[in-house]
Amino acid sequence: MLWTLRLLVLAAVIVAALLFSSERGVARGEDHSAVSAKVDRGRYLVVIGGCNDCHTPMFGERAGQVPESEWLVGAPMGFSGPWGTSYPTNLRRMVDRMEEEQWVQYVRTYEALPPMPWWALHAMKHDDLQAIYAFIRSLGPAGEEAPAALPPSAVPSTPYISFMPVFPQGGSK
Repeated sequence: MLWTLRLLVLAAVIVAALLFSSERGVARGEDHSAVSAKVDRGRYLVVIGGCNDCHTPMFGERAGQVPESEWLVGAPMGFSGPWGTSYPTNLRRMVDRMEEEQWVQYVRTYEALPPMPWWALHAMKHDDLQAIYAFIRSLGPAGEEAPAALPPSAVPSTPYISFMPVFPQGGSK
């Protein structure tokens, strides 16, 4: 009797783990190879799209040699310019709070502060946005939320990169 109970508990744990994994990265109704291909496509798009350049701390400084487990967690390094100061979003936490179609709709309609090239996301194909979502979702939530954007009049208390235009003497504005 105890053996049967243990077997039932083990089976319940396995079923729960499978259900959890389907919510994390494997869409229901898709076979594993299709999901794996979708995640791989998303990884590829994140890499060639330069998402890590801003959304992964120290990515550029380490010539891209950052473990995937540390990707897309946002950064406290701000970008300051005439728009104020913006910070790279923690995409892993953001995606963890959204369903796939919510993500697609969000990135198709939002307009971010510089230097985020939001217009590039607006131009992407639906299945490419779904693949990016699948990849980010497969990483799981990690890291802290990025600081909130600051208005032009605020001085950042975090490190930041200045994007202020400098005009040479005698040059025009």
